[in-house]
Amino acid sequence: MFGGEYVQGTIFPAPNFNPVMDAQMLGGALQGFDCNKDMLIDILTQRSNAQRQMIAGAYQSMYGRDLITDLKEQLSSHFKEVMVGLMYPPPSYDAHELWHAMKGAGTDENCLIEILASRTNGEIFQMREAYCLQYSNNLQEDIYSETSGHFRDTLINLVQGTREEGYADPAMAAQDAVVLWEACQQKTGEHKTMLQMILCNKSYPQLWLVFQEFQNISGQDLVNAINDCYDGYFQELLVAIVRCVQDKATYFAYKLHRAIHDFGFHNKTVIRILIARSEIDLMTIRKRYKERFGKSLFHDIKNFASGHYEKALLAICAGDVEDY
Repeated sequence: MFGGEYVQGTIFPAPNFNPVMDAQMLGGALQGFDCNKDMLIDILTQRSNAQRQMIAGAYQSMYGRDLITDLKEQLSSHFKEVMVGLMYPPPSYDAHELWHAMKGAGTDENCLIEILASRTNGEIFQMREAYCLQYSNNLQEDIYSETSGHFRDTLINLVQGTREEGYADPAMAAQDAVVLWEACQQKTGEHKTMLQMILCNKSYPQLWLVFQEFQNISGQDLVNAINDCYDGYFQELLVAIVRCVQDKATYFAYKLHRAIHDFGFHNKTVIRILIARSEIDLMTIRKRYKERFGKSLFHDIKNFASGHYEKALLAICAGDVEDY
């Protein structure tokens, strides 16, 4: 429910935290021929992101080397992606994922949709700054050159991070619902623009009212209406925005389930959601996943992943005994 339940992550700051000792243990784990992967998991998945930044600082002053560089050199495959991903501050991680979604041949539209549909104004602002610092590029310009059409217009609108905050206006909600309904009937360029303007710019409480009004006048859920009227990435992006307004944790549960079951364990998506949501709402996402799909996220990861990669993902998930 909107504005109702308290959401919770799975990773919290470790008590009695000692960054120097952690840096020393990591140094030992990364030395020598055989890297101690269990030690890396035990330390990096059991510290908050802010604590990991302090560990990286202590590591740098102790060994004169960059921890991320050492992790990249010593580790491989998906396990490396998880451990390195944990080391980025959240805005840098989003920036990193967006950059890799756009550079090289082809664009990973799903990544663009997932990140830009779900982040708050503050998160978008910090992500744009991190992107500029890390890659000396403008996020908006890169999105503009890598996408097209109404899909592009909607992404560009989202990346402004100018969604209204707060209050809801019932009279306005009724008007907006009519506009959405017309946009689903007429499908002109102008209607598509009005549709995305409402979904990208109105506050969450306002959209919550708009969706209820839409249901009243059309007798249909907005997600179903959009699926009936539109197709391609534009449709996927609009649906993602609507689902995030309705319940962000449910949106991510659904994304994870699709990544695991429909895409044969799409590693990049699973890793990205677990890391990005670990301190925000991953515990709530796990709850929604179990309610919606019957099997727990813990169970599904155990089924598809293996080795230290599996162990690291499960540690981020913070599995409970009942989840086996």
